[in-house]
Amino acid sequence: MDNPALVDVTRGNLTESTHRGSVAIVDTEGRVVCGIGDVDARVFPRSAIKALQALPLVESGAAEALDLTDAELALACASHNGEEVHANSARVMLLKAGLTEDALECGPQWPKRMEDAARLILADEVPCGLHNNCSGKHAGFLGLAKVMGVETRGYIEPEHPVQREVRSVMAQLTGDSLSEDVCGIDGCSIPTYASPLKSFARAFAAFGTGEGLEPLRADSARQLYDACINEPYMVAGADRFCTKVMEGFRGRVFVKTGAEGVFCASLPELGYGVALKCDDGATRAAEVMMAAVLEALLDLSDDEAALLDGLVNPPVLTRRGAQAGHIKPTQALLSALKDV
Repeated sequence: MDNPALVDVTRGNLTESTHRGSVAIVDTEGRVVCGIGDVDARVFPRSAIKALQALPLVESGAAEALDLTDAELALACASHNGEEVHANSARVMLLKAGLTEDALECGPQWPKRMEDAARLILADEVPCGLHNNCSGKHAGFLGLAKVMGVETRGYIEPEHPVQREVRSVMAQLTGDSLSEDVCGIDGCSIPTYASPLKSFARAFAAFGTGEGLEPLRADSARQLYDACINEPYMVAGADRFCTKVMEGFRGRVFVKTGAEGVFCASLPELGYGVALKCDDGATRAAEVMMAAVLEALLDLSDDEAALLDGLVNPPVLTRRGAQAGHIKPTQALLSALKDV
């Protein structure tokens, strides 16, 4: 099926571009409260599920054994900007496991912001694995490997004990069979498994509430949820959607972006998990879709409403900063969300 148009980009009085996509909102019973588009289609979740991938780090006792702080646990769930605070925190996580940055197998990446990249250039340095937006997740994997007493090299391979643990957790939370035929390689080189969009929403309903989870897993999920809420800057960084929303909603919402237009969220007060996908992979549209979901579902304070207003209808700007149009949810998306 063709997914509906969910976001329009305007210039002047005309629609210049349109983004299609799908949205799944699922409760703790696994019931699809709202399904827009094809929520049964398999999608690669990419980095949107990092908090779920971090569960073995906490469940195993490795996080406690390594004395990881909230900031470091949040970094394990992060797609960060590669700012100095992010790279340094990843380095400390590795040191706590008795390792150095050479153990990272995620590959180097330039920081997202120009000022952070310029700092490296002026210091006559090049980026390393610590600057990779996934370095916290990988430092967590390496810490888990050390505490498990297994070889750290090759921790990114599908059959490494660490990745087997991660795959098991994902299969249990999504209720899906994660076989080789739905496995791809993520940008940071670990396995990524495609599941139905509604399965990821189901997983995040459980992650945010603990309902339906065994006590140890529920406690571990709560620890990671709280870490991200307490240290939202570590999850993304300056001028980033995830950080802005979690700072502004003060524990009411967990949100996490992924590459190629994927977003996941937990709304514990409603018992809902959300997963969405912009078909063409555009982050600008996925952010508007998620902001529209939050605006439609939650009772908002004045400050929360003001925050979301700028995220639901961000401006299209010229190079001089003048407004040329808007990025905005379509009436089809708004109408579907009204029925939730």
